[in-house]
Amino acid sequence: MKSNLVITAISVLAFTTCAQAAQRPDADTASYPTRPIRIIVPQAPGGSNDIMARYVGGVLSERLGKQVVVDNRPGADGMIGTDIVAKAAPDGYTMLMASTAFTMNPAVISKLPYDPLKNFDFVATFGKAPVVITVGPSVAGSLKDLLTLARSKPGYITMASAGGFMHFVSAMFRSHAGFTGEIALYKGGAPALIDVMSGQAHMAVATIPTANASIRSGKVKALAVGATKRAPSLPDVPTTVEAGLPSYQADIWWAWAATGGTPKPIVDKLNKEIGAILAMPETTKRFAVDSAEAWIQSPAEIRKMIPADLAKWAKVAQDAKMEKH
Repeated sequence: MKSNLVITAISVLAFTTCAQAAQRPDADTASYPTRPIRIIVPQAPGGSNDIMARYVGGVLSERLGKQVVVDNRPGADGMIGTDIVAKAAPDGYTMLMASTAFTMNPAVISKLPYDPLKNFDFVATFGKAPVVITVGPSVAGSLKDLLTLARSKPGYITMASAGGFMHFVSAMFRSHAGFTGEIALYKGGAPALIDVMSGQAHMAVATIPTANASIRSGKVKALAVGATKRAPSLPDVPTTVEAGLPSYQADIWWAWAATGGTPKPIVDKLNKEIGAILAMPETTKRFAVDSAEAWIQSPAEIRKMIPADLAKWAKVAQDAKMEKH
């Protein structure tokens, strides 16, 4: 009888301890981070997602005193890397470098291995930038020249794309410009631009961070920026409005997302830290190099933005006649 009472008392104590732990942040949450944080970039190295992840991750590592490791996991239009985060432990140590492609994929992929709303907690947005229309140096001298060429030779133009974001903005461009041509898929924006440089593809609609170095070196030519105002890092490149295609504008945003169920104190801490990074003069200067604009949103604001973006890109896919696969 005494033995049973002891066992019962121990069980009650254990239950009470567990209940109390569930009601407050655990030791790991309170002292987070206690080990390196891994940020999954679901695209190849060299693209804008990779560039932004490495900059923000590097500064965050200095502020937190723990290493932030960038892990590139390209493939399947970004689904491979995204799914890793969706199925990771919700402890804040595996993060997703999300971008506009995150809300584009559901419009063209029939069966995603994750739910873009239920399987993620959104941490912070930290920037956005317009796209730039690029061609090989000898393809065309202006956007009007490119459109004349593309419209006069149906099916002739090959557009290099990385799938996801680049695929959407490429299909949008083709639709708005009124021509037919192949969209060739690559594992990242950087590999796509390599084929534009070599002449294997005629053009690419790329993010400015991805294309900037190649534009400056003369390896590709920038014909227009997909915006209503010129990009600070490309002041001599006209906008699509100025260049003769005013209906076409597109930009990319970048954000961090955590696995669904990550403790709120961790999400809030990371949002606060990223906000502090974006407020640094060094960040403003670094982003300006690639015509990127710092843009911080709270987890609640992002939670409202994502459904609106999903609906927006579903309509774009429908209008551009992009088939689901």
